[in-house]
Amino acid sequence: MKNLKLIPVAAALIALPTLGLAQETEAAPGFDEIGPYIMTTLLFLMAGFLVFFMAAGFAMLEGGLVRSKNVAMQMTKNIALYSVAAIMYWLIGFNLMYPGDGWIMAGWVGPFFSQTVLDPVGIAAADAALDYASIGSDFFFQLVFVAATASIVSGALAERIKLWPFLFFVVVLTGVMYPISGSWQWGGGWLSEMGFSDFAGSTIVHSVGGWAALAGAIVLGPRIGKYSADGKVIPMPGSNLALATLGTFILWLGWFGFNGGSQLAMGTVGDVSDVSRIFANTNMAAAAGAVTALILTQIMYKKPDLTMVLNGALAGLVSITAEPLAPTLFGALWIGAIGGVIVVFAVPMLDKFKIDDVVGAIPVHLCAGIWGTIAVIFYGEASLGTQLTGIVAYGVFTFVVSLIVWFILKAVMGIRVSEEDEITGLDMAELGMEAYPEFSKG
Repeated sequence: MKNLKLIPVAAALIALPTLGLAQETEAAPGFDEIGPYIMTTLLFLMAGFLVFFMAAGFAMLEGGLVRSKNVAMQMTKNIALYSVAAIMYWLIGFNLMYPGDGWIMAGWVGPFFSQTVLDPVGIAAADAALDYASIGSDFFFQLVFVAATASIVSGALAERIKLWPFLFFVVVLTGVMYPISGSWQWGGGWLSEMGFSDFAGSTIVHSVGGWAALAGAIVLGPRIGKYSADGKVIPMPGSNLALATLGTFILWLGWFGFNGGSQLAMGTVGDVSDVSRIFANTNMAAAAGAVTALILTQIMYKKPDLTMVLNGALAGLVSITAEPLAPTLFGALWIGAIGGVIVVFAVPMLDKFKIDDVVGAIPVHLCAGIWGTIAVIFYGEASLGTQLTGIVAYGVFTFVVSLIVWFILKAVMGIRVSEEDEITGLDMAELGMEAYPEFSKG
């Protein structure tokens, strides 16, 4: 019976660690505080994976739409441009685009050469609760967007541009041009304060790539034999339409991350529901663009054109990117459908001006991007005047600076391969290897 007196003492000793743990748990942030950080970080990472996979989509699309003698060159450009973009966005771009309080010229230009610093290893929950997501996930998600912009230029200028001048342009585009103009809206700059609206980048990403591609196509000139002396367009079929179709489906898949991740939050029921709404609208716009291009080419040319259908789907995706959340499914359908119409008419329009765009990047990303940015007024809060101001600002800045850079590169090192090399193919002329060596050897 004497041992019974020891029971309360033993119970107290056993409870001490538990009490301490309870006190520590109460002091540490709960899930209500760190849950949004965890979920939004996860959104950025998952969406970033999908947008990264779009690099493969661009590569496959371009590889299928160029002639077989230029396929290896397109593959080289695509993996190189992504890698260059990753380095330049760390070195300059990310903090230039998101300057916070570090503007050099308030609302217009942020700090140069301010390298991105990631969160410390094993960040504490209390520190994480102070931010909305990890720096690494945010940096990665924004990085894959800038690489997509450079990929747009790659496809338009295929089959006649030298490798190194192109990559020098990518350095300027991804390290300086895109981040500066992107800061005007997404970095809290002057367009953001004006009320300009571009949810995931119809203008900020896609039309910027389109304007840069247009400037390059004008300076570079068309491929040899693309236009006859009387202005007739000479078809130059791509090497592999199955590959181009695969590339389009990969881009379609990646776009769910492109638009869905741009919700920039997944910490509440409302945020998660909005991401699902964005997915549904994104898919609807792509489908409508493809079907519209399918029907239109049947009516206009008496036969459907697969390349137009592929670009119709992409144009629908670009069109809905400026506002994929607010529209109904029917709204997404008609916005995407008009994107499909734009592509079908814009492709021959460029040919009339003898602007040679190998993959149709300018009609898809520039023309449909402008339309998508205007379409915001039907569902968003932005005004037509504000949207047009943003479109003009991005167009003038990107086109003029791109022209200057292209002309400098042309004068200093030349941007176009020789006539002999172009006829031989850039695979052998620039790389000394071929994507399909058995073809040339029989």
